Amino acid sequence: MTVAVVVGNPKPRSRTYQAAHLVAERLAGRPADLSIDLTDLGAALLDWADPGVAELVAAVQAADLVVVASPTYKGSYTGLLKLFLDRFGAGSLTGTAVPVMLGGHWKHALAPELLLKPILVEIGATCPTAGLFLLDSELETSDTLDSWLARARPQVAATAKGLA
Repeated sequence: MTVAVVVGNPKPRSRTYQAAHLVAERLAGRPADLSIDLTDLGAALLDWADPGVAELVAAVQAADLVVVASPTYKGSYTGLLKLFLDRFGAGSLTGTAVPVMLGGHWKHALAPELLLKPILVEIGATCPTAGLFLLDSELETSDTLDSWLARARPQVAATAKGLA
């Protein structure tokens, strides 16, 4: 089973990055095989002919499980993540995807479900569980992740190849 993490935070190696990798590792029982911090791609994301970005898109398309993470910016996911997801044609992401978002206030708690999950489904991913929202200030102290994992792990395992 191949596990990929895609992080759309403009800040390199952000708390969103840390959270996404934690989610992937807790779901798969091991670290992700592929880690994409979109901020590392810079202007290449704007070049539709860039072969490096095309290779990353192909690698994500081949993954069995993809954790897609973004901070909540203006009540939605980042433009950086949107630039990357625009590279995927309808139906081209055939694995299981998990939307994860971090934010500063619980009023954004539905953002992963209402904003990120629909685009993942549009590009073909199976999203068998509710998206995960974590408060940035409580990332390391909250039991939200553990509660979510208890519900989500069996649902994700039912659709992700090789996840038990």
